Amino acid sequence: MDVQFLGGAREIGRSAVLVNDALLLDFGMLTDNPPQFPIETPDPDAVVISHGHLDHVGTVPALLSGDSRPPIHWTPPTYELTLTLARDTLKLHGGTYNCPFTETDLRRVTQVSETHGYRETFAAAGHEVTFYNAGHIPGSAHVLVDDGDTRLLYTGDFHTDDQRLVSGTTARPEADVVICESTYSDVEHEDRSVVEGRFAESVETTLWEGGTVVVPAFAIGRTQEMMLICDAYDIPCYVDGMGKRVTEMLQQDPEFLRDADAFRRAKSHARFVTGRNGQRKRITEQKAAIITTSGMLSGGPAMTYIPEIRANPMNKITMTGYQVEGTPGRDLVETGTAEIDGRVMPVSAQVEQYDFSAHADRSGLLSFLESYRDTAVLVDHGDRCEGFAAELRDDGFDASAPDLGATVTTGID
Repeated sequence: MDVQFLGGAREIGRSAVLVNDALLLDFGMLTDNPPQFPIETPDPDAVVISHGHLDHVGTVPALLSGDSRPPIHWTPPTYELTLTLARDTLKLHGGTYNCPFTETDLRRVTQVSETHGYRETFAAAGHEVTFYNAGHIPGSAHVLVDDGDTRLLYTGDFHTDDQRLVSGTTARPEADVVICESTYSDVEHEDRSVVEGRFAESVETTLWEGGTVVVPAFAIGRTQEMMLICDAYDIPCYVDGMGKRVTEMLQQDPEFLRDADAFRRAKSHARFVTGRNGQRKRITEQKAAIITTSGMLSGGPAMTYIPEIRANPMNKITMTGYQVEGTPGRDLVETGTAEIDGRVMPVSAQVEQYDFSAHADRSGLLSFLESYRDTAVLVDHGDRCEGFAAELRDDGFDASAPDLGATVTTGID
């Protein structure tokens, strides 16, 4: 089996893996400034997508800009999330070099889409493919590819622990080769229940003292996780930004949620913001948590909320995800100031950081890979792929970290 890494090798972002020059796994973008795309746009016979985050699906419509119309295989939530993200990309960057596809390309995606559930084997580009729950976000999948000689497991992004939104992965299908993500290969996450409890206590204290809490959150996965936590702890909350659309969409595929009833209750508990007639300004005067995009303060309704609440030290901003270097969110955490809508603003409100990651940490990665000790492991999707591969080799694994652009021939001897 020939495996070519067109993106995501020794980096996080623009994941793209071409199998046997025929089957493409993921085709994402790196949300840098300007965005970066896979190093090559192939002409595959079929496409399989692991999950609906920009770094895995952000460039998918560009595959249809020529004459080719390869079928695109994914779970129902991944399909819907991809369309949502692509429309947002067109809205922000359409017609510029920062957007490699058009509205026409996006319409073509709907024409070639084929959806599948977990553990339903299907044919794609001469391969047998099966999805398994990856425990990352709703619809996220490990992808097992069988070409008749070699079984390749592409983990995509995954989590081994339960979140309120989705259950952790328990799938360990037999494989000859594993391409494994390594985002948090040198990090141990704190126990989720402890993080939740600390977050809830902090928010409740601020509301009791008369303050307002802004909760910046990624639209896909994190917004819904925080909504579920607020409901579980009976914290009054508003939901704003793209996360509203994603929440409505995920409710249509309840089988991909850990607890559809809890999700429905959390959605009823939250108040969705319309943004009309100065509503956002009025909400900042309420004693409530405001869950809003963007998770790194780079856009979205957070641009309205932060300036409104920043001057009062009784208020609070609780960052709920990793803050990429150079983003306003990272600046706020490190310096207490942030550039919001072109203005650098000092923030007197309290700023806190919480680890609600949807990725496996070091222990999770190692426990997952323990099932593949006799399997070739190709480490990708991390900022220390080489280091983690070396650590795995020291522990007896056949592990390596392919270079960007490299083709690896692997499988059964």
